Amino acid sequence: MTTDPQSAPQIDTGKAHPARVYDWLLGGKDNYPVDEAVGEKLPPEAKDAARQNRQFMHRAATWLAGRGIDQFLDIGTGIPTAPNLHQIVQRTVPAAKVVYTDNDPIVLRHAEALLISHPDGVTDYIQADVRQPEAIVEHARHVLDFGRPIALSLIALMHFVPDEQDAHGIVRDLVATMPSGSHLVLSHAASDLYPELAAQVTAEYAKGGIKLGFRTRPEVARFFDGLDLVAPGLVTATEWNPPTPGETPEGSGIYAAVARIP
Repeated sequence: MTTDPQSAPQIDTGKAHPARVYDWLLGGKDNYPVDEAVGEKLPPEAKDAARQNRQFMHRAATWLAGRGIDQFLDIGTGIPTAPNLHQIVQRTVPAAKVVYTDNDPIVLRHAEALLISHPDGVTDYIQADVRQPEAIVEHARHVLDFGRPIALSLIALMHFVPDEQDAHGIVRDLVATMPSGSHLVLSHAASDLYPELAAQVTAEYAKGGIKLGFRTRPEVARFFDGLDLVAPGLVTATEWNPPTPGETPEGSGIYAAVARIP
């Protein structure tokens, strides 16, 4: 586990952080009263969305590992919640390598204690922000082989990057560093599926000092420009390869997709 000491601030317990609010929504205990205060004001559907998003990550990681992908760059990791991505993929590919990234120092502390890899695999961590794609990729190159396919995972992350910070450009730059045969895994909160609910969630996060930028389906689809979407394409999180085919999935305000990088 590594981090950049010059960019590793102390944990700010006076300001809510997305990773800790997400931990609260998932029923975790690694958060502070300021994070809980944001979570408690969110509608009940927010907990459903967090669960659905997590389940999508599990299914996507399993799908990729089953197709031989053994390298993962997971940006916006969040506080470790078992099973973590590396645990899922190393069940299928014990020698898989996973690099985690998050910008909350509390994630680093938990990662050091909890992100234990399979004996044959590698798990690494860097404290960095997705808005620093060059630094993330530079670190990842010490662990991952950029001459072979990599799964780039951006789970429930890019709606925390507003348009004025060039969210689509950041993803485009990251994808450009990935070798052919890699995959982009991305989930994103929708602004057009349940507009009133989206507006309520956005407002409550804003009160906690967290800016959200939910997007429409066409706006989310732009993250996959030039890539080859795998079936079933860009759908809601619960519609992406559901565990019980044939059943009508529950409603979801999260878009999700996996795409192959040509």
